[in-house]
Amino acid sequence: MSEALVLCRFVHFIVVLLLFGVWLFRPLLLTREAPELDRHLARLVRWLTATALASGIAWALLITASMAGSTAAAFDPNTLAVVLGNTFFGQVWRWHLLINALLLALLFTPWRSNLALRLGLSGALLATLAPVGHGAMLDGLSGQLLILNQLIHLTCVAAWLGGLLLLLMILRQPSEPRAVLRRFSGVGYWLVTGLLITGLINVRVLTGQWWPTPLFSGFALILLIKATLVLGMLALALFNRLRIDDCQQRMGALKRSVVMEWLLGVGAVAAVSLLGTLPPMIAA
Repeated sequence: MSEALVLCRFVHFIVVLLLFGVWLFRPLLLTREAPELDRHLARLVRWLTATALASGIAWALLITASMAGSTAAAFDPNTLAVVLGNTFFGQVWRWHLLINALLLALLFTPWRSNLALRLGLSGALLATLAPVGHGAMLDGLSGQLLILNQLIHLTCVAAWLGGLLLLLMILRQPSEPRAVLRRFSGVGYWLVTGLLITGLINVRVLTGQWWPTPLFSGFALILLIKATLVLGMLALALFNRLRIDDCQQRMGALKRSVVMEWLLGVGAVAAVSLLGTLPPMIAA
């Protein structure tokens, strides 16, 4: 059951992150009309939103089964009602699933072209991920600040991953990539700064150390893998930034580099999905 929960967390996290990120970066990267790109994007986000809802429901069922100690309990209406109504996870998750359902419904209405509505609902969907997992470890003001820090961290991750996916879609279209890459790099500096600062705060609060030890065991090992993947993303981003002036002459290499950077980010989200199921290593 734990393996299924990790997989479910990964799928749900990645699709919710991508939803917010691609919509956030659409007006930032392209200031002109792009009908073909927008058609592909509309089809993609409908699938992402539907996958988010399905994986969100599965997540609730898996948590119910885990709490009750029985797979059958996940499909018992009374047990499910207790989990959704009387636990902190359930109270957050009811709103999360409702927002997800509203967002999916919106994409099949005439209001689907309203960017403010899409960003608002996808942002609320992202925000309701922040209190889930380690974000709910602390009570009172400390807990609220930890959730806020987690929200900022998730926003930076979502923007980076979603922006990379949109960038790759743009690069597949006939266009001049230099201006788009400059816009992405300009925002990227802020995203990386926010990502690193909030990530270090999370580690410090959750473990009592700036880096948990022993380094190659349990929580610390998965955290090290995540950090290595993020550093790989940073290295590729810096390489592309330094080679931005000759990007038109190396389009094939640029596309492969963006794909690799995005895949490293997906790997980091997979590590986070596992981290969320492990107890942090609190310093004595």
